[in-house]
Amino acid sequence: MSSEPRSGCPINLTLEALGDRWSLLVIRDIMFGDRRHFRELLTRSEEGIASNILADRLKRLTEGGFLTRTDDESHKQKAIYSLTEKSIQLVPLLAHMGAWGRRHMPVTPDLAIRAQLLEEGGPALWDEFMDDLRSAHLGQPRRRSGPTVAERLREAFLAVRAVG
Repeated sequence: MSSEPRSGCPINLTLEALGDRWSLLVIRDIMFGDRRHFRELLTRSEEGIASNILADRLKRLTEGGFLTRTDDESHKQKAIYSLTEKSIQLVPLLAHMGAWGRRHMPVTPDLAIRAQLLEEGGPALWDEFMDDLRSAHLGQPRRRSGPTVAERLREAFLAVRAVG
């Protein structure tokens, strides 16, 4: 984000922070795919992000307060990226974007199932998901037992992929 925003409009400010081609996709991959290391984000990107672009976006998202970066104790050269509260609160926005995309774009069934389930689950499911993300990324205690929302979304994705 540049030092001086074009305007104080909330939509403009959000687009200046996240509106490039890759930022929301990086957040999506950390949020829905539990991809926390650079290599995972690079090699498992459905859209094929280039390493220099990924490095730039991770740096920008960290500087913008959307991600934190900590050293991975298991490997000196690895870092773990975690969502912050600021990015966790993007769940409703991503749910709405997914719902819009399902209605208006030529999506594939396996990649659309998570958006469908988030849309059908509505705010109650989004809140559960955000609580799960707070537990996984911020270390807050999980408020319920059983599978996480991410696990349920992944199971649905794998089921649709197995059929298709």
